[in-house]
Amino acid sequence: MHILFVCNGNVCRSVIAERLTRSIAVEYRLTGITAESAGTRALVGFPVEPRAAEAITGLGGDPSDFRARKLKAEHIDRADLVLTMTENIRDEVAEMGAAGPRTFTLLEAYRIARVTGARSVAGLHRSRHNLSLVGRENIGDPVGLSAQAYCEVGDTIAEALVPLLVALAPVSTPAERHWGRPPLVVQPGPAARWSPLVAAQHTGWYA
Repeated sequence: MHILFVCNGNVCRSVIAERLTRSIAVEYRLTGITAESAGTRALVGFPVEPRAAEAITGLGGDPSDFRARKLKAEHIDRADLVLTMTENIRDEVAEMGAAGPRTFTLLEAYRIARVTGARSVAGLHRSRHNLSLVGRENIGDPVGLSAQAYCEVGDTIAEALVPLLVALAPVSTPAERHWGRPPLVVQPGPAARWSPLVAAQHTGWYA
């Protein structure tokens, strides 16, 4: 499953999500997961914002060798799932083509999967209008804010990504499954301040 993450500038939120997804896929052996990111008003060619890079590194990801890109229709077309950081961006992406059924905010997709047990993109779409929306499911842009704000954004993204990715792309080894779902195995890397795997425990989804 190929996932496209979208924010505005493509130097903070969406690249945090992209690089954490790659890290989570390695830790959980989700071999079918790939990820990229883009921005609706991208700072084209810019590297990861320094505080966003620190957040990625702190969560066990790799922020290197990145350059921001402007969102194009071809990015959307090749994605199996499009996850945006805000509802406005989600709606903007949906207007660019026929991607509406596979486009969600990250927090929206996480909520639907957690509440309904959806295990596919089609399942997420079928259930998106069957739930009462509690609050706005947006992840705010931390640009210009403190390092703590970047950490909080990174933690929010990680807490939603870990269980969502595991739900949509189960681990490849059947022996590691428990009641149809992979068990929690906390294996923080030596340089991580907070492993993405730990985030799953904080959600209580797979506890």
